[in-house]
Amino acid sequence: MAQQVCMGAMLKCTFGVAPGTLMVLPANLVLTAVPDANIMDNKPMMNILPFGMCQSMANPMVAGATAAALGVLTPMPCVPMTVAPWVPGSPTVLIGNMPALNNSSKLMCMWGGVIGINMAGQATVAIP
Repeated sequence: MAQQVCMGAMLKCTFGVAPGTLMVLPANLVLTAVPDANIMDNKPMMNILPFGMCQSMANPMVAGATAAALGVLTPMPCVPMTVAPWVPGSPTVLIGNMPALNNSSKLMCMWGGVIGINMAGQATVAIP
C-alpha cells in the first residue's frame, strides 16, 4: 500500500537539481500530525516549492541563457509551472472532497519535468 502524503513531503523533479518540499495549507481540516494533501495541492510557489535550478530546455529562461552561452546548457532558477492536478491519487480516500495524495502519484510541470514524491512526510498512515 502507498503512504498518505502530508506537508513536508520531499519532492524531486526530473529537471531540477535539488529536492523540493510540499507545502499543504490546513484548509481541508484533515491531519496526520500535519495537514494531509489531496491531488489539488499542485499550486506553484504555494504548494510546490522550487527545485533549485532548472535544466529543461523547454523552460524559456533556460533556453535564453543557453542561447546566450552559445549552446552550452545553462541552468536557471526553478519556477515550477504545474497547472494539472497530481495523478492518479487515491480515488477511494477523499480529503476535502478530492482524492487523497499518495506517494506513488506524479505531477507534470509545463517545462517537461515529472515531479515525484521521494518521502511522504509521515510513515504511519497507508492508503490504497
